[in-house]
Amino acid sequence: MPTASSRSFPVAGFPKDCSHLRKTSSSGVYVIQPAGSPPRVVWCDMDTEGKGWTVVQRNSHDTEIAWKQSWTTYKYGFGNVQGDHWLGTEYLHLLTQQGTYKVRFVVRDKANVTHYAEYDIFRVENESSGYPLRLGRFTGEGDDYLTGYYPKKGGIHDNMKFSTVDKDQDQYSGNCANSYGGWWYDRCQNVVLNAKKYILWPGFCDKGDCMSSLILVKPTDVC
Repeated sequence: MPTASSRSFPVAGFPKDCSHLRKTSSSGVYVIQPAGSPPRVVWCDMDTEGKGWTVVQRNSHDTEIAWKQSWTTYKYGFGNVQGDHWLGTEYLHLLTQQGTYKVRFVVRDKANVTHYAEYDIFRVENESSGYPLRLGRFTGEGDDYLTGYYPKKGGIHDNMKFSTVDKDQDQYSGNCANSYGGWWYDRCQNVVLNAKKYILWPGFCDKGDCMSSLILVKPTDVC
């Protein structure tokens, strides 16, 4: 019987992310294994432009899941990959350590129109540093509310540490996560996608009335 210390994760067997699936694969549930991680069940999006996207977050306005979760719950993930869920901050870190990744944030407004913001670099650092967010150059619709600084809103999100209800790492006097859910807050937010009945993206849903959100990652095209 192997001890916990002697067990190791297999080197091969599962793809390290959804970009390693055949381009003809359909969107659905797959098992991936980022380097240093146990196998993880994820939703692979093979329909969005470029195909091979790993879904790391999905939320709907009237979701049944609670986003006001603890640091540990966010670390290891929660929800159902076929519906609303969070992959896990630790797995976001391990996934994005494997190379240079990009991210696409997608929201659907109350008129059922989808909008997106893409960043050519997306990385989540390790837990000991607070799982801070690192983003590259912005392309997409509207203004850049994640790497741009908006002092009259919530400040900035890029380079902010992750905060939860039981681990306050924001730049505000209170704890922003108490009002919404775990996120990379400053003072507090320009954008927040991890909340129940409140999905905010300025210009698309200023009142937090987006109908859904999606966060997709895949290896970037930038060298």
